[in-house]
Amino acid sequence: MINTNPTIIITGAYGFIGSCMVSYLNQHGFYNLILVDEFEDEEKELNLLHKKYIVRVERENLFDWLLKEKPVVDFVFHLGARTDTTEFDYSIHQKLNVEYSQHIWNYCTINNIPLVYASSAATYGEGEFGYDDSHDIVEQLHPLNPYGISKNEFDKWVLHQKAHPPFWAGLKFFNVYGPNEYHKARMASVIFHSFNQIKQNGSVKLFRSHKDGFEDGEQLRDFVYVKDVVSVCFWLMEKTLGGFRTLQELVEHKPSSALYNLGTGEARSFNDLVKATFNGLNLSPVIEYIDMPEDIRDKYQYFTEAKMEKLKEAGYQEEFYSLEKGVDDYVRNYLNQNLFY
Repeated sequence: MINTNPTIIITGAYGFIGSCMVSYLNQHGFYNLILVDEFEDEEKELNLLHKKYIVRVERENLFDWLLKEKPVVDFVFHLGARTDTTEFDYSIHQKLNVEYSQHIWNYCTINNIPLVYASSAATYGEGEFGYDDSHDIVEQLHPLNPYGISKNEFDKWVLHQKAHPPFWAGLKFFNVYGPNEYHKARMASVIFHSFNQIKQNGSVKLFRSHKDGFEDGEQLRDFVYVKDVVSVCFWLMEKTLGGFRTLQELVEHKPSSALYNLGTGEARSFNDLVKATFNGLNLSPVIEYIDMPEDIRDKYQYFTEAKMEKLKEAGYQEEFYSLEKGVDDYVRNYLNQNLFY
């Protein structure tokens, strides 16, 4: 059976997805958690309110701390990264998203620790090679911004490694939304910004389309609810550490180490997203269209849609939230009540 008391490292634990991962683990009875991040921003303290864990470790001090304390670690969720797609200084992404991730990988390899890390759909660029999580196209991808480049560079590096953790999965997150993202400013989801615009002005501004074939607000993305993201992460840990009734189940159903897409498999428009946000507030939609900022105009993805067959074939069978259900839950139960996950 699964180790009921594993020690788990979570990087990015102060942020959006990382703090939701902490909450999900706590809900399932896991409290031996080592939280890693920069803990200077007091605003983010709300993300860890009432969460249970062993210790917080500053990101820059992690490897010295591990060397000194020598904890017996059973699993690592590497969810921390510089995710700002408008940060064009690549050296920052190189340090935090590539080199730091390499240190995490090497630590897990040397200590025989399974690893799940966050990659990104930003690696797919304009989608000229599709959105297939096959390893065959990774070297050919052309991300549109330094963030996407850094994520793809680490994926490429991983696929060239001969030494690796006993299990690893790189999850290509698509457009994740949900509670605990309030601190992300410009990088927060359109739902978060739409909710605040509705409260302030009664209407929502969306970007006009600057590409032939796409009407205003009809840019398409694969929006995935953060509750589904942490569910998949937990499932990978569970299947890796144990939880099988028979040896045959273990052989047949243990996922393979690989890159996996993590979206819903269905692209939806920003218009649909905003309409669902209005619906969560029991209001009729009022949408205005504005020009897209020039600094992101030529680096903007107009369509993303995850091919999800690989994860399903690996054994994940849970149904994902639909856009309408996910947005409704987020708006009614978190944003409108000013609550955190």
